[in-house]
Amino acid sequence: MLDLDAEVLSDFYREVIAWAGALVPASPRIIDLGAGTGVGTLALARHLPTADLTAVDVDEAMLTHLRERAADAGLADRVHTVRADLDGEWPALGTADLVWASASMHHMTDPDRVLRQVHDILRPGGAFMITELDGFPRFLADSPDTALEERAHAELAAMRLEGGLHMGEDWGARLKSAGFTLEGERRFEISLPAPLPPKARHYAQVTLDRARQRLIDRLTPADVTALASLAASAPANPALTLHATRDIWIGRRP
Repeated sequence: MLDLDAEVLSDFYREVIAWAGALVPASPRIIDLGAGTGVGTLALARHLPTADLTAVDVDEAMLTHLRERAADAGLADRVHTVRADLDGEWPALGTADLVWASASMHHMTDPDRVLRQVHDILRPGGAFMITELDGFPRFLADSPDTALEERAHAELAAMRLEGGLHMGEDWGARLKSAGFTLEGERRFEISLPAPLPPKARHYAQVTLDRARQRLIDRLTPADVTALASLAASAPANPALTLHATRDIWIGRRP
């Protein structure tokens, strides 16, 4: 799903990666916190051919996937991985010119502690770039199934709140409280009209089915069945659209 997100929202990713590249000196050292499958790590490595990158994640399976992708792309000499639980004791990561955290800060148990840790590992003048989202994309706008999608999103938001995830945070304020200078803040409103390309319709299928799996015990049986049907038919559905938001904050260590 992470890889599909990057492929389908490629214009957004290109713009954000270029923005990140403009924040760093020549031959920068970059740390990707909560790197997942390496979407950000590998995009930064391609955009900055003299950068050295360290991807940090708690999931060894994802890091293995990341290393395989880096090797396939000829980037293995510049992309390194570290397995670590960022809610626990941090490993020695060294210093960095840029710390990148894409859709990972909301998972942290104590995000203020993480912000202080990042401040400590950044070189003076280094930047911390946070990207966050407010939930899954929407695909059923202006259709008879809009209300169902909204019910699903409301339940997913409630689950995130119950799980203690830090969604909807003012990361700009938190950055300033941690000693950063807030250098940039921007919301991206992303819309792709119908008919979506095949990759985007597959993304819709994966997203809707993942929502169904999570909500089996929270929606009515009729809604769960309807979500299953929508997911199954998504690859052939010419009426699907895509709407998503992404928020970016950039803090600079003085």
